[in-house]
Amino acid sequence: MISYIKTRKNKSIILKLITIISATAGIIISAAAGRNAFMGGRTVFMYFTIQSNILIALICLAGLCLILRRSHITEAGYTVKLVGTVSITLTGVVFVTMLAPILGSEAWNIQNTLTHAVVPVAAVADFFVVVPGAKIARKRALCVIIPPLLYAIYAGIAYVQNWKFARGNNYPYFFLNWGSPAGAFGFSNELPYMGCAWWILLLLVFLIAIGFGYLALADRLVRNRHPDSGIESQKEEK
Repeated sequence: MISYIKTRKNKSIILKLITIISATAGIIISAAAGRNAFMGGRTVFMYFTIQSNILIALICLAGLCLILRRSHITEAGYTVKLVGTVSITLTGVVFVTMLAPILGSEAWNIQNTLTHAVVPVAAVADFFVVVPGAKIARKRALCVIIPPLLYAIYAGIAYVQNWKFARGNNYPYFFLNWGSPAGAFGFSNELPYMGCAWWILLLLVFLIAIGFGYLALADRLVRNRHPDSGIESQKEEK
């Protein structure tokens, strides 16, 4: 049992370090890429991608401190972990399925690979090392919509106020372009194919499904493991 817990802690430390280092490097390279690059320059922090990378990096840094201090973590702390993990999952899924095909050869540069692939994969892997056994109430999965919903509101304000993102657009992603042919509730034969309100609704449903799915998978995994609680709350026996 002691060896098992120590192995989980070591795995989590490695995954957290990968997440923190990759997020930091990806953000710095993105900012240095210049305003003409996709999601680059000084406006880089206006994007959900970068914000979700910062969030998960801070969560992993806090988790790393808890591991090293052998401190207890509350259900609220695990909920924050879930929220950050689902947010970075959204970042990865949206990029791979919707943005990368549009960007073409520009998609998989070093910064995009770090912030949209390496960080999400490492963060999700760490979640399933850490959380099984933490006993998070299923209703907590509803909290995962908070960061994306706040961002949708922020992006809407940015559109109205004509704040400029990269390349002079007053919207961050094509599906948050309220001035597109599809508008808010319409549909079109070109991007974004349906209105922003429908995109937001679709993504919120996706997020809730992922949140409940992650918790269900974590519960299933714990039945195949030792019945200990989440690793940040574990204290190694001497």
